[in-house]
Amino acid sequence: MIDKIIEFNKQFVASKSYEQYITDKYPDKRLAVLSCMDTRLTELLPAALGLKNGDAKIIKNAGGLVISAFDSAIRSLIVAVYELGVNEIMVVAHSNCGACHMSFEHFHHEMLARGISDQTLDTIRKCGINLNAWLEGFKDTPESVRRTVETIKTHPLMPKDIIVRGFIIDSETGELSEIE
Repeated sequence: MIDKIIEFNKQFVASKSYEQYITDKYPDKRLAVLSCMDTRLTELLPAALGLKNGDAKIIKNAGGLVISAFDSAIRSLIVAVYELGVNEIMVVAHSNCGACHMSFEHFHHEMLARGISDQTLDTIRKCGINLNAWLEGFKDTPESVRRTVETIKTHPLMPKDIIVRGFIIDSETGELSEIE
């Protein structure tokens, strides 16, 4: 698949198809969106929010979560605020998310089947990584959004004038529901 993508890319560049996407690094709407990496949202999310290329910083991960105060999601948001002029943040989870009810136990069996040994997992644990917490999903999507919004709002490096709001987007229709 990667070879096919590389071949497509050569044609994309040669035909100058990139020209319609040219913008700078600063988001025109001074907005950052933290959302899930789910493939259903690749085009639906920006379309449903009325965003075009260059409008917002879109940060994606499994579940659209901030799982700790110093993970890559919060780091990206901090950079977006201080370096890129973002002054509003939307946390956008979605319906029927695969991270809902995700657990380390599921991954554990999959890892063993793919050749990762329990010895390797024990070594990771000895380094201070709690794999159960790190690979844990969530049980309640609205509560997960509330927790993520609160983590961002109360982060010691997040300015208090940044607006942070949480939503759930319907994975089929794109309808947004705000979570208070």
